[in-house]
Amino acid sequence: MNKALSNYYKILDGKSKPRFKSSDLNKKVEEAFNILKKCELCERKCKVNRTKGNLGFCKGGYELTVSSMFWHFGEERMLIPSYTIFLGNLCTFRCVFCQNYDISQLQHHTTKYEPEELANILDNERKGGVLNWNWVGSEPTPYLPFILKTLSYCKENCPSIWNSNMYMSKKSMKLLGGTQDIFLTDFKYGCNESAEKYSGVKNYWEIVTRNHLLAKKQAELIIRILVMPGKWIKTDYPKIVEWIAENFGDNVLCNIMGQYRPEFKAYEYPEISRSVTEKEMQTVIKYAERLGLNFIT
Repeated sequence: MNKALSNYYKILDGKSKPRFKSSDLNKKVEEAFNILKKCELCERKCKVNRTKGNLGFCKGGYELTVSSMFWHFGEERMLIPSYTIFLGNLCTFRCVFCQNYDISQLQHHTTKYEPEELANILDNERKGGVLNWNWVGSEPTPYLPFILKTLSYCKENCPSIWNSNMYMSKKSMKLLGGTQDIFLTDFKYGCNESAEKYSGVKNYWEIVTRNHLLAKKQAELIIRILVMPGKWIKTDYPKIVEWIAENFGDNVLCNIMGQYRPEFKAYEYPEISRSVTEKEMQTVIKYAERLGLNFIT
């Protein structure tokens, strides 16, 4: 077993103490809730006062809401069964091809939880056999204060996974330090033009590469790369994997994902209005092999 995989299994074997158990969570919770007075948890930095009920881009208010929670068996093999908490805010991205657009971009039914109530649920699921608690969405960043507060109530030893698009602010990355065991990231684009066109975000490359570097200093990394059809393979993919190879080598695990399908508004963009071909998948896999990346497909 290679070193990166060995590290993941060590985290998930139930013997080591999760990072949040050693973190000064009470102080972090206080700092995180203070940010909500002028919210800049993600890099959109709407600066609305969420404590007064004002809503920014993500529509995350001043309460913890959940869309669904369940045992997930579709994550990377070393993570399952993973207890995924799909949070109720909208995403900080607006991906035109999102496969979960009903959760990430449309108003949907959610259930309100108090952090202590959610912590009791997580503890019980850990006792039932889940390997981790997996904070996902949409995007977990807008709920960072509530997640940290929930972890402060958790009694069980259970790894925590931050499943994210990595578009959070430096303040959020600092607060996350010492609280997460694995960052499970989506690295979507190799150029800002693609990010703005397909996800409606600015300065993507600078922000996401910065946060990956910070994340690796804090915890283990699993980087997901969703292969997209057409010119993305030439304009974005090489830059992504070359950057990973240069900065991490084979010390992180990449998941090169071939399950892209045109969903939501993708048909309005001819270049991404089809699935990825086998030839395209072989092209990206061969390049990852050439760079010496540690990856699964």
